[in-house]
Amino acid sequence: MDLISKLTQEKCPICKDTLITNKSNTLFSHIIKSCPKDHYEKEFIPSLEGYVEHYK
Repeated sequence: MDLISKLTQEKCPICKDTLITNKSNTLFSHIIKSCPKDHYEKEFIPSLEGYVEHYK
């Protein structure tokens, strides 16, 4: 099970840390994953049915 969880975790493209989800609004299915060091942010917007990536 540990191998599967490592393969499905999303990583920051800059520092390779695992992205964390702490700014999400689950009521509207708006999911925001961000790098703990604030390099990168990836958000899923259901109305667009896609992802928007922000590099900082």
